[in-house]
Amino acid sequence: MNCVPVDGGGVEEACANCGKTGSDTVKLKSCTACRLVKYCGVDCQRAHRKQHKKACKQRAAELKDEQLYSQGHERPEGDFCPICTLPIPLRIADHSVFEVCCMKRICDGCNIAAQKRGMFDCAFCRTPCPDNDADVLALIRARVAKKDPVAVNFLGEKYFFGELGLQRDVQKAIKLRTEAAELGSVEALFSLGDSYELGEGVGQDKVKAVELYEKAAMLGHVESRNNLGCIEAEKGNNDRALRHLLISAKMGDNNSVETIKKAFMDGLATKAQYAEALKGYQDAVEEMKSHDRDEAKRLRNKKTRIDSE
Repeated sequence: MNCVPVDGGGVEEACANCGKTGSDTVKLKSCTACRLVKYCGVDCQRAHRKQHKKACKQRAAELKDEQLYSQGHERPEGDFCPICTLPIPLRIADHSVFEVCCMKRICDGCNIAAQKRGMFDCAFCRTPCPDNDADVLALIRARVAKKDPVAVNFLGEKYFFGELGLQRDVQKAIKLRTEAAELGSVEALFSLGDSYELGEGVGQDKVKAVELYEKAAMLGHVESRNNLGCIEAEKGNNDRALRHLLISAKMGDNNSVETIKKAFMDGLATKAQYAEALKGYQDAVEEMKSHDRDEAKRLRNKKTRIDSE
């Protein structure tokens, strides 16, 4: 028997094993893995498994790839400044401030603009900024108690690096990151992926790392998408690597563009692919620009020059 729905005489689809057509008494259910065939019951599905296994596995992989490469082309909500609503340039931490009172990232442009108006509290919720580690932790824990996924992940990061006066506790950090991921934190999925990739706080498991990166990438996490591209490149899967890297490049990731450029120079990518990546990257960067952000960059560069003198 083959692994396509049995012809039920042109009336209805039929069980791939016994040929029974669907009716009020015979309910056909699709194979949940591949959706290629239907069965009238568990017994028929088991009987047909040996013949169906190869086609099922192939189609399941195709469906997974369709989902992996078609989702996550837009950055997640947390990557956008809640004031100007523009996506924050990458790396986000270098172009924004994180407010522990409301768990929002404010782009440098909006932060500087608020300070110019005499506003030195949180530019988003107007809460006075804490001036010591104890007050910062109190605000974080208040949000953690409310099961805020961003706060839970942020506290995990502080335990991981031993910041804000906390003793470094990698196991606690992993526990908090796992909870944050379950609550919906995309950043936590990425951080857990890193932990499994490097074996930090958990047993090294590169397969698990890829699974976590894939989940984050399908939710729009740019660094996870770039990591998947690099992992595929290391395996020699250049076509798969380029598909990932083209997505992250078009989302504004310079590392992805540079990787594709190197692949082009090494003869592993076409000129058209590099041109597509560069154009997409430039368009993404343009969308992230604003007058206030340009001013913030000018002031930051000025401070850097003064500090270096």
